[in-house]
This record gives sequence, structure tokens and C-alpha cells, in this order.
Amino acid sequence: MLDAEHSTPQDLEWVARNGGLASRIAARIPTYLADLKENPAWLAMFVLARTMPARKAHWLTARPAPPESGAESSMFGDLPAETIAAKIRRDGIFTGLRLPTEIHEEIGRFARETPCFGNFERRLEFLADEHGEAEARFGRSILSGHHFERVLSCEAALAVQRDPLLKAVAQHYLGGQAQQVTLRTWWSFPAAGASEADLNRLSFKYHFDLDDWRMLKFFFYINDVGVDAGPHVYIRESHRRRRLKHQLTPVVGHPADEVLAYYGRDAVMTLTGPAGTGFVEDPFGFHMGTLPRSRPRLMMEVAYGVSKPSRRRYHGEPVIR
Repeated sequence: MLDAEHSTPQDLEWVARNGGLASRIAARIPTYLADLKENPAWLAMFVLARTMPARKAHWLTARPAPPESGAESSMFGDLPAETIAAKIRRDGIFTGLRLPTEIHEEIGRFARETPCFGNFERRLEFLADEHGEAEARFGRSILSGHHFERVLSCEAALAVQRDPLLKAVAQHYLGGQAQQVTLRTWWSFPAAGASEADLNRLSFKYHFDLDDWRMLKFFFYINDVGVDAGPHVYIRESHRRRRLKHQLTPVVGHPADEVLAYYGRDAVMTLTGPAGTGFVEDPFGFHMGTLPRSRPRLMMEVAYGVSKPSRRRYHGEPVIR
């Protein structure tokens, strides 16, 4: 049973504070230019999709979800896709998913036996069980380990990606044009002397995702995640209302005290649970991955969007064609 506690990780608030606005924008300019060159329509999304009037207008273009055939069975049982989508429309998140034991165990085995890449850098390659040795070998803190395209060799991960419930929920929520755009697995490791620069490169601050006009992300814990293993945090209902200041800034990450002052601490959901725990959220809502304290977290994500996928691999994950 997923434990969605109302809590605020006070010890992580310092992580939610990042560098100056100018430096944060400058660091992203090469990526922005690459996206603009590949798809000129990206600029309109990047500028307007953070504003509530433009988002509401774009939602009007959603096509009805096609009727469900019922020909394929889901590993998640008989959960009603339309009901899940309605829950996400209200709260921004649904927390009732659970992977079968054999599926999450196989993904866990893959993740332990397959080298990952630390801090999004392919030169930092190591096995998760050798994380401490890798930090010593590379002479730096390593907070994350992504498998990038190697996840495509994990049949259990592909089975989750293909599950009909995910597509049905996405189409009921995003519209009939919903399509899969990403699949990824990654480790989050406890920090040992990590610099603030390292922390700011990751997701340990309240932020919202702005990769498309409309998105939906399915997350699954592949190992047990308690309060000491970096649980995901989501701000309920923040996907459908937004402080004006947060609509008119070019950055997506904001200090914890600023976010909580507007949405209230009662809106904070800290998501813990045993291996196999899953949830689906609208990533336009404020969220963050907290910092593991004593043990690593292994997570899987399947994302849906409504626009043509970029050839650029954001976070290194494969783009689904």
C-alpha cells in the first residue's frame, strides 16, 4: 500500500534553492538552441506552456479518447482508465498502481547487473553496487545513475511500457493524440559531500516539467522506498493553478518556502512504498525527488506527451518512435 503522507522534508529545503537566474538560463542556452533548430514550434511551447491561459487553450485541442477494445489484459488488473484520469484532473496525481512481483524483481535485477552512467555523464560508468568505489575512482560525488538506452534490453521494462492501461489513461487524460515519448530507469544515491552545483543539476528542488504542452508520467519504485530512500514529493492541485510569478519566469525550479507558501503544506504528498509501488502524475504540477539519506532509490518512468518527440534525448532516455 502506497503511503502518501502530508509532510514537508525540511532538511531538503536548502536543496530547493538554486543558483542565480542569469547563470541558470545561460547554462541551458545550448540545449534551447538545439531544440529550436530541430523544431521551431518548440519556442511557442517553451514561452507559452508555462502560462495558465495558454495551457487551457491548448487543452481544448485534445481529441476524445478512442474506445477501449478490452482485447488486451493489463498487468495492473481491472483498474478503470477513465476514473484514474478523472482523479489526475482533480489532484494532479493517482497513487494506486502496483507492479507484479516478477516484473519489478526482473527490472531490479537488470538495474543491478547493468552498468549505469553517473550524473548524466557517459564517462562515469559503473555498477550500482559499486557506487562507493566509483566515487573514489572518479574523485567526485555521484548522485544519480541512468541506464539510458540500455533499458531497452530489459524485457520487463518493455512490458510495462507496452501495458494497455498506461496508454488508455494517457488518452483519457491528454486526449486521443497521446503518445509515448520516454522510457527510463535510474538510481538516486545518498550524497557524500555533494556540492550544491551537483544537487542543482538534478531534481532535488521543487520544479515543474515543461517538455510539452501536455504530459503524463508514470513512476514506479523498483526497490523499497521509505523516508530515508529519497521519496518522490508532489504538490496536489498545483497542475491546475499557478502563481503568476511562476508563470512569468523562464525557469521551472523554485525555492521550497516560496512554493509551500502559495499551495500550503497540507498539499504536499511524500510518496513512500514497497518495491512495485506506482503512481501517475501530471508533471506540470510542482514535484521533486528528495535526497536519499541511507540507501539508494531505483525508479522507472514511462512518459506520454502530445507533440512530436524530440530527437534529443532529454536526461539520456530513449525517445519512443
